[in-house]
Amino acid sequence: MINYNPKDWVTFIFHVHKADTIRTLWPLMLSVAVFSGIIAYLELNYLKLAETTYVKNIGMMHNLLGFVISMLLVFRTNTSYDRWWEGRRFLGALTNVSRNLAIKIKSLKLKPEHNEFFDYAIPKYAFALKEHLREKQYFGKNSLLIEVDAGKHIPNQVATSISSRVFELQASGEISQEQLLILNADVQQLTDICGGCERIKRTPIPYSYSAFIKKFIFIYVITLPFGWVFSLGYFVVPIVPFILYVLASLELIAEEIENPFGEDANDLPVDEICNNIEKHVGEILK
Repeated sequence: MINYNPKDWVTFIFHVHKADTIRTLWPLMLSVAVFSGIIAYLELNYLKLAETTYVKNIGMMHNLLGFVISMLLVFRTNTSYDRWWEGRRFLGALTNVSRNLAIKIKSLKLKPEHNEFFDYAIPKYAFALKEHLREKQYFGKNSLLIEVDAGKHIPNQVATSISSRVFELQASGEISQEQLLILNADVQQLTDICGGCERIKRTPIPYSYSAFIKKFIFIYVITLPFGWVFSLGYFVVPIVPFILYVLASLELIAEEIENPFGEDANDLPVDEICNNIEKHVGEILK
């Protein structure tokens, strides 16, 4: 995730960051500029269509469709941002649950070996969830404290180990039944958070909707020179690619943030959050 000063306008305007969509779109923008120049030349100099009224009226179609495409893009970006923000809420809940569980474990004044286990297991769950959402595997340091099967759902295995240790403490009389219920509530929240994050990752925007927007943007932009050349002349060469940049950038940004757990520039700071969980749990239990 990019850390920035929202009040620094100069940086926003003149600095081309690696996350800027122009890096992705410039080949297509260049192609559209060349296409617009060819259309302008053919209509103005070769076909002599400047006085043909029905061709000049093609721009009316774009006036009508401009409102439709703007509404589609607004819905697309809002939907993606809702997913991004919901993912941030789940990660915030993971941080709070991890801290609360560590505080409760510390308050119980258990044996040092139990504190050592939870000091390892609670952050391990966060890291395992992060790698699981990125479709990777995570074992972590000192993995002998928790044995995991790489072919299975690792966050579930870590949560099972934590839950098993809590029930063992109750069975051995080190914690009471009431304390078991309190600790078990936090352990259950870990799985709820995992399920919520998986729902966001594995439920993308419907394919037909995403494909339609891309086709709509392409057809809309590629037909602009035909009607606008009579009023703009060769100025369609820079103007049409700029319109493509604006419309396509909104779609690219929406694509990037709809899965907020990855490693793109605008994704959530998952690594930083996991490191903070490890740091804060360690401070509590040591």
